[in-house]
Amino acid sequence: MQSVRFIGTTSPLNDIQTATIQECKAYCESKTVLGVDTETEGFDFTCKKLIMFQIGDRERQYVIDTREVDIEPLREILESDDIVKVFHNAKFDYKFIKMWAGISVEKVYDTFLVERVLNCGKQDYGYSLARCTERYLNQTLDKETRNKFIGLKGQPYTVDQITYGANDVVYLLDIREKQLELLRSLELEQVASLENQVVLVFSEIEYEGLMIDKDRWTAMAEENVKLAREQEITLDKAVLAHPLLQHYRIPVQVDMFAPMEEVRHTAIKWSSPLQTLELFRNLVPDLEDVNGKKLNKYRYKHKLIDDYIRYKERTKLANAYGTKFFNYVNCDGKVHTNFSQILDTGRVSSSKPNMQQIPSDNTFRNCFVTEPGWVFVSSDYSSQELNVIAYGSQDPVWLDALRRGLDLHGVCADLVFEDKWRQADDATRKELRTQIKAINFGLAYGMGPFKLADTLQISKKDAEALIEKYFTEFPNIRDFLTKLGTFGTRNGYIRTFKPFKRRRWFDSWYPKMWNDRDKMMELGSIERASKNTPIQGSSADMTKLALVYIYREIRESWQGKVKIVMTVHDQIDTVCKEEISEEWAVRMTELMEKAAKVIIPNGLLKADTNISTTWEK
Repeated sequence: MQSVRFIGTTSPLNDIQTATIQECKAYCESKTVLGVDTETEGFDFTCKKLIMFQIGDRERQYVIDTREVDIEPLREILESDDIVKVFHNAKFDYKFIKMWAGISVEKVYDTFLVERVLNCGKQDYGYSLARCTERYLNQTLDKETRNKFIGLKGQPYTVDQITYGANDVVYLLDIREKQLELLRSLELEQVASLENQVVLVFSEIEYEGLMIDKDRWTAMAEENVKLAREQEITLDKAVLAHPLLQHYRIPVQVDMFAPMEEVRHTAIKWSSPLQTLELFRNLVPDLEDVNGKKLNKYRYKHKLIDDYIRYKERTKLANAYGTKFFNYVNCDGKVHTNFSQILDTGRVSSSKPNMQQIPSDNTFRNCFVTEPGWVFVSSDYSSQELNVIAYGSQDPVWLDALRRGLDLHGVCADLVFEDKWRQADDATRKELRTQIKAINFGLAYGMGPFKLADTLQISKKDAEALIEKYFTEFPNIRDFLTKLGTFGTRNGYIRTFKPFKRRRWFDSWYPKMWNDRDKMMELGSIERASKNTPIQGSSADMTKLALVYIYREIRESWQGKVKIVMTVHDQIDTVCKEEISEEWAVRMTELMEKAAKVIIPNGLLKADTNISTTWEK
């Protein structure tokens, strides 16, 4: 207890030493590494308050009652680039500190993210602070004490609560030391550094949020409901017109006050999988279900099935992007998504809400707006993953096409289909280009003949022949992918490109696995993941680095004029004051392409930047 210092207007108990915020500042400002943690009333930083702040090292920990004491004197320490602040799940703490203290933390080390870097790909591993303390320190956290902070109002802190908060500071520093050893041994220091830098960017994005035009969103939602209803009537009419489905003629009024043209003529509930399966078995007797791939293969053989799939797509939009979406609007009137910063490939996902799934046709995206006098400036890479494949494989055709700015899919189609392509009319060319495009992009996802056949609605035999011809024309790409697949299946892990060399583990792998016949399917899965991870992961590394560059640039030269508000895959979205938008767009493009050259030094990958009043793809 002698190492713990409590800062508050009321000392909880005599056996805990008290201190002032100035004493805390004087002690911490001479340190190079500090552990930092917070306790809060809840999880929504826009509504729930920061109630405790902990900072210190192994020798001394300061526990601050932020209900009574302002941590403003610690600003220089928290914003310093010379002092490492160690957090666990830094995004959470960052947002509360900025919201309730107005301080933007810099130079962080996130034990949560580093643990993800060290063990990426391992399933059911556990990355919580409790699991990390058990794993590295053989210590068990008292979860009951942690839960007592939730909903806490004005009660004085107990000795247990203060001790809990102080211990977290020490645990974080000890965990960091253990992790640093592993990072060095696995050559993961650079990617860990990248993740620790970009976490500040994701924190800012989550903090800033996006403004939503509720009226425009509501109009879009209502339109989708209307269109879904119209599609139901279209489906009914198609059923009545089909000679095999006449027995479904049972007139049903939509509702008592509906106009006559909206009277339905069948009693089929199109939202019911059982009813629609029964109906479609009149067309496809061996059909197993009406969801996903099994139905999709019949899409272009029966117009009714195509109409039904379109209806499902529309109702999905109506359900996912109806007025229930407003539940995600926080107390400040903005939408604040939550990013999962490191997936198995290194890519990013978002949730609550999933902003990466907002339709890219700009209908719903256009509902996200800026403050008056501000505009969106968004930049995305032109064919990022294709450029990664071209660089990794060093395929001369691909590199030449990208260097000359040609249509890569058209160039590939010309070589694969030869005279069939050269003599084709526009409609046929469009179809052939679609086939090649499916292969080109499918390479990044380990696409095989089964997936290609399903995607293009062709036979497996035709898909195999198409892939064989493709790799005959592009042997460098074949060899590149084969090399990746072999490495992963032989070593049990795969890496992204230099300089970051992110590692993905395959925890089902074991030595000599390729000799086990019973594991062939699993081995195939590892092989596909070994092919797509370097492509997707290197692309993710590039986008994250671009985020870091843009974030630094804003902090150094554009403070108060530009903000990062979103990122989706290879696109980065900022808002800026309208009068500087042209200037900022030029600079943003430069920074995007600067980041690209770190992964792909040939300079072929370009960024497209546009200015708009709403959020666009």
